[in-house]
Amino acid sequence: MIDLRHELSIKEWLIDALPHEVIWASEDGKIVYANAKFCIRLGYKKSELMKLSIFDINTTVTKESWIEHWEEIKREKVLNFKAVHKNKSGKFYDVEVFAQFFSNNGKEMICSIISDITTSSFNENLLRNTEAIAHVGGWKLNLQDGSIIVTEEALRIFETQDRENFTPGKAIKFFANEKKAKNLFRNVLRGSQEFDEILETKSEPKKFIRAIAKPIFKGKKVINITGIYQDVTEQYQKASTLKFFKEIIDNAQDLVYVYNRKGTLLHYSDSVSKQLGFSRKELDNFSIFNLDSNITQEWWYSHFDELKEKRSMHMEWLVTRKDGTKFPAEIVANHLVYEGQDINCAVVRDVTERKMRDLKLFEALEEIKSLKELLENENEYLQEEISSKINYDNIICKSAAYEKVLEQVNQVAPTDTTVLITGESGTGKELLARALHNNSLRQNRALIKINCATLPKELIESELFGHKKGAFTGAVADKVGKFALADNGTIFLDEIGEMPIDLQPKLLRVLQEGEFDELGGSKTIKVNVRVIAATNRHLEKMIKEGAFREDLYYRLNVFPIHNIPLRAHKEDIPLLAQYFLKKYSSKAGKAFKRLSKKTIDVLMAYNFPGNIRELENLIERAVIVERGTTLNPGSWMPKMNGNINFDDFKSFETMQRDYIIKVLNYTNWRVSGKKGAATILNMKDKTLFAKMKRLGIEKKIVLKN
Repeated sequence: MIDLRHELSIKEWLIDALPHEVIWASEDGKIVYANAKFCIRLGYKKSELMKLSIFDINTTVTKESWIEHWEEIKREKVLNFKAVHKNKSGKFYDVEVFAQFFSNNGKEMICSIISDITTSSFNENLLRNTEAIAHVGGWKLNLQDGSIIVTEEALRIFETQDRENFTPGKAIKFFANEKKAKNLFRNVLRGSQEFDEILETKSEPKKFIRAIAKPIFKGKKVINITGIYQDVTEQYQKASTLKFFKEIIDNAQDLVYVYNRKGTLLHYSDSVSKQLGFSRKELDNFSIFNLDSNITQEWWYSHFDELKEKRSMHMEWLVTRKDGTKFPAEIVANHLVYEGQDINCAVVRDVTERKMRDLKLFEALEEIKSLKELLENENEYLQEEISSKINYDNIICKSAAYEKVLEQVNQVAPTDTTVLITGESGTGKELLARALHNNSLRQNRALIKINCATLPKELIESELFGHKKGAFTGAVADKVGKFALADNGTIFLDEIGEMPIDLQPKLLRVLQEGEFDELGGSKTIKVNVRVIAATNRHLEKMIKEGAFREDLYYRLNVFPIHNIPLRAHKEDIPLLAQYFLKKYSSKAGKAFKRLSKKTIDVLMAYNFPGNIRELENLIERAVIVERGTTLNPGSWMPKMNGNINFDDFKSFETMQRDYIIKVLNYTNWRVSGKKGAATILNMKDKTLFAKMKRLGIEKKIVLKN
C-alpha cells in the first residue's frame, strides 16, 4: 500500500524548504494562496494576507496594468520579471518573480515564485513542515448474515448516521464516479481483488476519500469484507499543489539538491540533470562525492557540522559538469531536520554571466583608472607649465628676417618630422616649439617639455622614461615618464646638448623604434611621439669631442631651424618692447601706454646679448621703477659703455651664403638628387644653381703636393 501521508509530507517539506516566496493570485488580483515564507517576509499573518490583493503588495500595479499583465502571462504561460514589494511596515524591497499561468479545478490563477534580490544570500530561517492528522473510519460486512459494523469516524466522514449506507451496493452512491466504485466493490465481493483507491465524493464541498477494502476468505468462499475510509482531502489537494510546484521548480534555472549527512543525494530538481548532463538513472545512485571528485569525506563532514551550527551558509564554488567543463556558482546551503534526520538542502545558481559582467566592468574600470591617471598626470604637468611659463602663443615680429624662420615653422609643422631648433639662449626656442605643436595634427594632445640642463644626471632617465616602485633608492611609487605622457602628442627636449652621453642610446631607440623600457619595468612600452629638440650648443663640435653621439645628432637634425638672435632682427625690438610694457603694466597696476622715441632709440642701439629674454626682463624692471604713461629712459636703461659692436651683424644675403655652403659641405657639394643640397633646402636644382652663382658660391679645389 502507498503511505499517502508520508508521500505528501516529504513533498510539502521539500517545497517549504525552498528559500523562495510563493503566492497564487486570481484574475481580479486577490491573493488566493501564500506560503509561510511569503507571510514571514511581508510581516503578515496568513489570515491577514488572505484579505489583501496584489495592489497592496506591489503599489505600482494598477487595475489596468494588472489586466495587461494577466493577459500576457496567460498568453506566454511563463514569465520572469523584476518588481518592488512593500511589507507590512511600509518598507520596499526588490524582488525577482517567476510567474506561471495554470488552471486548478476550472479556476484560472497565476502562481508566482518570488526571490528577494535585495541581498545576495538567503539567511532567513526555513519553516519546518507540519504533519496532518489522519482520521480513519472502519467498517466490516458479514456476508453470511448481511450485518454491517461501522465506526463513528466513518459516519462522521460521510456525514450520515445510517450504517446501512455503508453496504457496497449503497456506498457507491457516496462517490462521484459510481461506475468505478461499483467495479471496485464487485471485485472485492467476488474475492478476485482488493483495492486501495482515492475517490472523489458527490458532496459539496467535495471530499477526497481514501477507500480500502479487502475480502476475508473461509476456504475459497468470501465470508466477510473489511474496509477503511480516510478523509485525505487536505493531503490530496496539497499533493496536487505540490506536484504543480515541483513542475515550476524543475523549470527554474537554479539547481536544487537535498543531501543527508552521508552525502547521499536524496532529491534533486530536473535542472540538475539538464545542466550537468547526467541522466536520472545516474543521479539516482549518486552522492556528493560522485558529483564533485574534489570533495573529500573529511571536508564534507566538517562542512555539514558547520552548516548544522550556522543553519544557513553562502559560498562560491566551481561546479563540474559530466563532460568535465566547469562553471562558477553561488551556493546557498540550508540545514533542515526531517523525521529526526539532518538534511542539507542546497540551491545552486550559475553565475557565469555575472562573473563575465564583473570582469568586463573591472577591465573597464581599470582602463578608466589608467586613462584618469594619465589625464591627471598630463593636467598636473600642464598646470606646472602654466604656473611657471609665459608667452606660449605669442610670437611677435614684423621683420623680414624673422619671417623666414616662421616660414620654416609653417613648412614642417603639419608633419611628424623631428625638428632641431638651434640658436642662442633667450631667442625663444620654446615658443617655436609650441608653434610647431599648435599647428600640427597633434595639437589636441599635450606638448610635454623637459629641460635636460635643469635635471640631475641620475634623475633625467626617470623623468624621460619613468620608473617602477622600488627601481632605485627613493622610488617609493610608480612614476609615469614624459615620453609616456607625450604618447600621440609632442615632446620638447630643451637643451638637448646637456643630455648625458650614456643616456643618448636610449633616446635614439625611442626615435628609431618608438619604444623604451621603464626603470625597473618588465615590459617594453610602445609610444607614438613627435620629438622637437633645442640647443644653444654646437653639437657638431661636441660630436668631435665625444660628448654627443653622431647617430643621435642625425636623427634629431632631420629638419633644422636656426632661431636668429634679436640683434639680427632689430626691427622687432619696438614691437616686442611695447608688448612687454603693456603686459607688465597690467600686472603691476601701472598706467604706461607707450615708449618714448628716445627710449626706442636706446633700445635699438643695444646689442642684447641675452636676446628677447633680456629685453623682457629690462622692460619688467622699467615698469617697476618708473611712473607715468610714457616710458622714458632712466636708471633701468642698459649700460652701453661704448661697447656696441656692429661687427656682430651680418646681411641676410651673407647669412644665406653661409648656410648654403654649410649644406653643400654636408652633401659633399652634391646639388641634385634625393641626398642633394637642393632637396634639403626644399628648392629646385636650377634655382639653387642660380642662387649659388648670384652669391658667388664656388667649390674650392685643394691641390695636394
